[in-house]
Amino acid sequence: MALAEFLADLDALVAEADAAFAAAADDAALEAARIEYLGAKAGRLKDVQKGLGKVDKADKPAAGKRFNEVKQSIEAAFAAAQERRANGAATHQREAFDFTLPGQPVRLGRLHPITQTIAEMKDIMGRLGFTAVEGPEIEDDWHNFEALNIPRSHPARDPLDNFYLATAQLAPGDSPGAKSKSSDAKAAAKPLLLRSQTSTVQIRVMESTPPPVRIISLGRVYRPDTADATHYPMFHQIEGLLVDRGVTMADLKSVLRLFCQSYFAGGDEVHVRFRPSFFPFTEPSVEVDMSWTNAAGEHGWLEMGGAGMVDPNVLRAVGYDPEEVTGFAFGLGVERICMRQHGITDIRALYENDVRFLEQF
Repeated sequence: MALAEFLADLDALVAEADAAFAAAADDAALEAARIEYLGAKAGRLKDVQKGLGKVDKADKPAAGKRFNEVKQSIEAAFAAAQERRANGAATHQREAFDFTLPGQPVRLGRLHPITQTIAEMKDIMGRLGFTAVEGPEIEDDWHNFEALNIPRSHPARDPLDNFYLATAQLAPGDSPGAKSKSSDAKAAAKPLLLRSQTSTVQIRVMESTPPPVRIISLGRVYRPDTADATHYPMFHQIEGLLVDRGVTMADLKSVLRLFCQSYFAGGDEVHVRFRPSFFPFTEPSVEVDMSWTNAAGEHGWLEMGGAGMVDPNVLRAVGYDPEEVTGFAFGLGVERICMRQHGITDIRALYENDVRFLEQF
């Protein structure tokens, strides 16, 4: 083959490839043109390359140089066509978006119903003169049991009824509910646990504050209960404490009734009853129940928590003189109050994170 003929074929191929790449209307057409001209097995550039072997030996250097130039030119034309397609698609997308159209409605978040309930409780108790305080959720034996007049033999200390975190600090042979056998009992018997009640905050406040004391504490507490409609391993409590001269059980009942009537805004429709009970840290003690109506319209009573007059031993443990001051304390379940307010029949619904449920509040 003459050199002039081979070069003419190359020039024609470049022109045709440029035209094919420029005329490609979409990505599929551009890919088809690439295969036609640059295909490794049956591409037209591959076919022209076969003619290189038929060129006279003396002309092969010039023919090879021109072939490489043509190959690079076709590849560059394909790359340019690709870039034009990409830029054109991006421009089309930008032009397709109309900035003058109204935006989509903004979906605002909401406070969790438990968070709402806690805020409302703080507001009501604040108007009754109580100051909100906080304390640690990881507690020691002294604040969770000892100072609250709960003896070492009491079943409330049982490891099956608490989330102990540091029982390894006990001496060999000891248990959280038994007196330490080690020589240094005070240092050895210091297990840590997730607090089982917010009464621990009362102890911490009284240790550092002389009477009068008028506080509430709201926060998470932990007990290894089996989850059912009214129980959960983690829940929230509101704990109230008032210590001063001349505090009586009548003051406790009045505060709880005022709180319930204010929170539920039901006036005389809110019924609260007090049943005699026993707690190590109060004497006398009562259970606080509230009237309840379920989704079927059936009426009943729901236990809200416990209360009573602060036991003299608790006052002595924090350095108060029970001959000079008295006080009352109460602990109510925040979830149960929230359920009573909103007609929720299963506590587990509050922690399933179902947006369809939560967005109602």
